[in-house]
Amino acid sequence: MTPRGTDWSLALLVAAGVASGLATWFAGSPGASWVFAAHAVGGGSLALVLVVKLRRVLPRIGDRARRDPEVVRGLAALAFVALVLVSGLAWSTAGRHDLGGYSLLVWHGALGGALAVVVLAHALLRAKRPRRRDVADRRQFLTAAAVGAAALVAWRIQRPLERALGLPGGRRRFTGSYDAGSFSGNDFPTTSWVSDDPRPRAGPLAVGGRVRRELALAAAELDRGDELTATLDCTGGFSSTQRWGGVRLGRLLDEAGVRAGARHVRVISRTGYRWSFPLEEARGLLLAARVGGEPLSHGHGAPCRLVAPGRRGFQWVKWVERVEVHEDPDPGALASTVLSSFSAAGRGGA
Repeated sequence: MTPRGTDWSLALLVAAGVASGLATWFAGSPGASWVFAAHAVGGGSLALVLVVKLRRVLPRIGDRARRDPEVVRGLAALAFVALVLVSGLAWSTAGRHDLGGYSLLVWHGALGGALAVVVLAHALLRAKRPRRRDVADRRQFLTAAAVGAAALVAWRIQRPLERALGLPGGRRRFTGSYDAGSFSGNDFPTTSWVSDDPRPRAGPLAVGGRVRRELALAAAELDRGDELTATLDCTGGFSSTQRWGGVRLGRLLDEAGVRAGARHVRVISRTGYRWSFPLEEARGLLLAARVGGEPLSHGHGAPCRLVAPGRRGFQWVKWVERVEVHEDPDPGALASTVLSSFSAAGRGGA
């Protein structure tokens, strides 16, 4: 690779890693496993290009690093890239470990986001436009193809090799999550997307919006014997399969009567946290009042939480207070998952 081609390859692979990493937050079904594969292959390619870069620059540094601050900053950026890669490899191989109260997967994501900012700033300030020979040369193409093929092979053999060696990584789910407390009732990790922590309260559940008849249901009316076995897969790195019990959302929508033209359902927490689902998908979701035969605990969303198979854990809304039927999707849903932690109810003050 040419020096300029190497630099642009590093920048583009970092961008692809960030984009695919963000996409994994929304990929919870086996049909979306290609997103995680793309992220892993991209990471392997980034590691190989980093080796090419280091082989080129390390022999030429010497005393220059002490005289030129740009060299120091460049080496720091490369070390940053290496740290992102090592954290991802450690998570996918050595199992679920925490550092400073956060899983290595969370650290991997945070470091990746920070790295994207560094690369973007560098590109804006110092990037040189690629030349034709940096991208269209036959040797450049063959080198890029070899890097991609090697990364693909490494990804394909990683999990079988981990299983053969008895490493924890061989037991992770396709999302990279490790099992925690499956079929144990309430005895699985309690988490919030940011820091929602409302006071315990068993208020009524309202169903409204584009319906013929609004509903107001007491907590006792939410346990109607409907059951669903589903896996909660948290973006923080754990998964837990449980038998959930409560009432199917479709049953409540039928009771309320969905008006013509309505196509989306919003599930809203007491804290203001919410998520929107297409109507047909929403009909198959469950509002759970029980888990593993036990009443749902407050930390897990009592009096009821949403169970959404094939969705990541942050979309399983807890402390559900209202279900609304609308014509359009909710553009503010993603923002609400962060802002809810700053509301009075989210802080436990209301």
